[in-house]
Order: sequence, then C-alpha cells, then structure tokens
Amino acid sequence: MLFKNKKFERKVSLQKDVRDSILSFCQMKHPNEGILILKGKSKNGEITVSGLVIPPFSESGPTFAGFPHSFLPFDTSYVGIVHSHPSGSAEPSVTDLHNFFGLVSMIVKSPYDDDSIFAWDRNGDPILISIL
Repeated sequence: MLFKNKKFERKVSLQKDVRDSILSFCQMKHPNEGILILKGKSKNGEITVSGLVIPPFSESGPTFAGFPHSFLPFDTSYVGIVHSHPSGSAEPSVTDLHNFFGLVSMIVKSPYDDDSIFAWDRNGDPILISIL
C-alpha cells in the first residue's frame, strides 16, 4: 500500500487571552452574530490558536455572520473561524457546515461565558477544546 489512511484525533488548544478576546467580541456584537478568523498552527491533528483576525468586509445580523473569502490575503496561519450564536445554540447549522473555513469551526453560544465555546470539524463532529 502506497498511502496509509492516518486518522487524526483533532484537538484544539486556545490561549487564555484568545478565549477572553473571543468572549468579549461576542458580547460586544450581541444581539448580532460576530465572526473572527482563528490564527495559529496545526501539527498532527493538534490545532493551537494563538491569535484572531477581524475579517475584512464582514457582515452580520441576528441570524448570520460572514465575509467574502476573496479579500483575505494568503496566510498559512489561518486555522479556522469562530462565530457566535446569540440564540443560545452551539450546534453548527447546515449553513455553518457549507461555509466551513480552515480546519476548525468554533461556535460561541449566548451567554458567552467560559463554558460557551464549542469546536466542530467540517462534518459537524465535536472537537475537544483545552485552554492553555
């Protein structure tokens, strides 16, 4: 066999200051959704998030948040996106899965506290999150 199917058990590590910035941004954007790009690195299925980017020309409302990907500069440190769900649900919608960007999609549900952040892969399966 030439290629082995190596399945990674994905895991996300968030720096504490990044987590606090995400929660603050979501609280500030409430009652609308907020969206940010996650910066970091990935190695052997472990995604480490060390920074955030406000996407250019992003738009949001009570039930949506998005941005045109064509305006993003090429940057290999983008590992995914995080957006809020003011409705209080952390489950990814079909639209969330269709607009998946990067390796991980994180959703922050209202009331935006330390236990309100969830990570998902492109299939909608949960990913374990740890805080550094």
